Amino acid sequence: MKDKIRNIEACVFDAYGTLFDVMAAAAHCKDELGEKWKPLAEIWRTKQLNYTWLRSLMDEYVGFWQVTEDALSFALETLEINNEGLKSRLLNLYQELDVYPEVSGVLRKLKQQGLTTAILSNGTEKMLDNAVRSADIGHDLDHVISVDRLKIYKPHPKVYKLAVDQLSLPAEKICFMSSNPWDISGGANFGFKAVWINRLGQRKERLPGKFVAELTSLQELPTLI
Repeated sequence: MKDKIRNIEACVFDAYGTLFDVMAAAAHCKDELGEKWKPLAEIWRTKQLNYTWLRSLMDEYVGFWQVTEDALSFALETLEINNEGLKSRLLNLYQELDVYPEVSGVLRKLKQQGLTTAILSNGTEKMLDNAVRSADIGHDLDHVISVDRLKIYKPHPKVYKLAVDQLSLPAEKICFMSSNPWDISGGANFGFKAVWINRLGQRKERLPGKFVAELTSLQELPTLI
């Protein structure tokens, strides 16, 4: 039995990997990619994240869509796939990623409990609008917050402060969920009550910030708050 997370007024979610399945675009192209679909998805995601961190450190911000396209180009070249039509299909699919099966029901339950719900994401506003609309979860979200306002990526503390400012709540009243261990460390270190959605059975990062709970999916979240 996990301990209850008390005195929470809002639940804030990372988007990619937490609500939306970042492997889905490549998975939908298995017919063309064959056995390369999973390596492509993994390289694409790894480079996408690496580029956000490196661009933040270099003070060379571009929007997450450009980062996503650059990372895909790297992945395709690495796997020696030269197919512009496939690249376009993958990018189009990334605009409408599948949500994890429990997401819609969990958001609905949190709203029924009187909690404010929000997304805080590296994604651009357009990317997030497309994803939320495609998944039909907008009616259960009060805010969708993009780092585009700041021109810097997670895990910079200024990104997490966006949620505090938008929701007009102190960090300790916000429960923050992410499947990315570096992101959950960043949110916890900022002061959120952070819950790691460890979908992939990853090891804990050796980074600052202590999360309050670890789940394998979002399913249990409404019973914890």
